[in-house]
Amino acid sequence: MEPFLATFFNPVTIAAYTPAVLEGMKVTLMLALAVTLAGTLLGLALAMLRTYRMRAVNLLIVGFADIGRALPPLVVILLFYFGLPGVGIRLSGPMVVFLVLALTLAAFAEEAFWAGFTSITRGQWEAGMATGLSFSGTLLHIALPQAVRLAVPPLVNRILAISKMTALGSVVGVQEILGAASAAQSLSGSATPLTMAAVAYLAVFLPVAVLARVVERRFAWKN
Repeated sequence: MEPFLATFFNPVTIAAYTPAVLEGMKVTLMLALAVTLAGTLLGLALAMLRTYRMRAVNLLIVGFADIGRALPPLVVILLFYFGLPGVGIRLSGPMVVFLVLALTLAAFAEEAFWAGFTSITRGQWEAGMATGLSFSGTLLHIALPQAVRLAVPPLVNRILAISKMTALGSVVGVQEILGAASAAQSLSGSATPLTMAAVAYLAVFLPVAVLARVVERRFAWKN
């Protein structure tokens, strides 16, 4: 038991690297929140734009959604970080991670919201416009609230999954939880910082997972 504790729960190592891991938690939280907000809003905006049935625009949106869902985020992160400087565009590691994950989430969110909009019956659209509302007014006041309610249950788990991908930032030098823990592990030669990273991820994302379950139940269609 002593070798196990010395390897994974070394108190000296914990004391030495706790500040670094806590700073990594701060970076992870900031990135996760920014990705969630930007990705969800962009996905919603694209789905709303798609309801106007402009063929060329819709083809671009569908292409973006399909490509965003098909490409592994790690590949795109590496492409942006190491490829864009070749054409004169230099982005920091955190900015690359934010852009890639936000766009990835937007691709999934667009499809979730679009599914919600397509579930609204034609009669409801016609009824809204019959009362004097414009198409945009009907979209905002009648279709949007229903589409959001329908999209939330499948979307919350996707948000959680993509938020955890902030760990991919470690490959481009972002000092989020895994990046900070990996650096500490290299310096200390101990696995304890990686145990600290696991605990930190639980501290950040376990409450989010519980909240996601509550939100799913709250927005379930039967309610």
